[in-house]
Amino acid sequence: MNRSITLGRQILTWGTGDLVFINDLFPKDWVSFFIGRDVEYLKAPSDALKVSAFSSWANLDLVYTPRFDADRFIDGRRLSFFNTGQGRLTGRNAIVLAGRPADAFEDDEWAARLYRNLGAYEVALYGYDGFWKSPAGADPASGRARFPPLSVLGASLRGPVGAGIGNVELGYYDSRADRDGDDPTVRNSELRLLLGYEQEIARNLTLGLQYYLERMGEFEAYRRALPPGAPVRDENRHVLTQRLTWLTHSQNLEWSLFLFYSPSDRDAYLRPRVGYQVDDHLSVEAGGNLFFGAQEETFFGQFEDNNNLYLGVRYGF
Repeated sequence: MNRSITLGRQILTWGTGDLVFINDLFPKDWVSFFIGRDVEYLKAPSDALKVSAFSSWANLDLVYTPRFDADRFIDGRRLSFFNTGQGRLTGRNAIVLAGRPADAFEDDEWAARLYRNLGAYEVALYGYDGFWKSPAGADPASGRARFPPLSVLGASLRGPVGAGIGNVELGYYDSRADRDGDDPTVRNSELRLLLGYEQEIARNLTLGLQYYLERMGEFEAYRRALPPGAPVRDENRHVLTQRLTWLTHSQNLEWSLFLFYSPSDRDAYLRPRVGYQVDDHLSVEAGGNLFFGAQEETFFGQFEDNNNLYLGVRYGF
């Protein structure tokens, strides 16, 4: 059996989704993502210990983070959002103050992945024990946002389907502070499911499609516990995604269009991008982040005032 150990600040990622994460419970920089920085900056670093073991039967990744690493979430400083506590869109006039778990070796996180190939398919099992990565609750006394404890169990399968590549991933989010679903200040447990398929539909033209489901547990208890007038989340949130990528000019020019659309929330998020590799050192790109929604309290609809276009130049040496 072979082993590897990595200690220190590192980028960690696993799972099968394309910009949709179920069992990847490592920190994300959502502010960077939504304001047009390169997509590689979506993954924020973790201060962690990673131990990997490889054998002929299966491979194991074990990650220990001694102090909770939260997402770089939307807090009103750079992007406005729907403030549930105030019932309206807010920004710098109501910056989110969060009580983050911060005690080393007490407020820690564990993540594990056991995976192997079965023929042309990769199957994986996942486990996580820690906290919701973005605020998923509030302290009734202080009003500060908080990160309730969370455990996740999941699995995935990825491999050839017809002329393309398919994947399925699921995870059960155990919100340990509100298993009965009757605490309106803590997010309920959830079942999450992802189905994906990608295929080259013409020369240098690739289409990727995904279906994502969030199903809330103990929905009736959640509804009964809501304060009067509070917006009600759907029991099932459905999201469809499409990625269209076209490579031209000897594959140096990339045209990309990524769409998130939620038929349950009636909102959408569009990410058009064009990038050109001028030479081995210089690249340029332009794109946008465009949000649409029928209601301001839905996930993408709340960001409608944050529409932006960007232009980037990168030189590497």
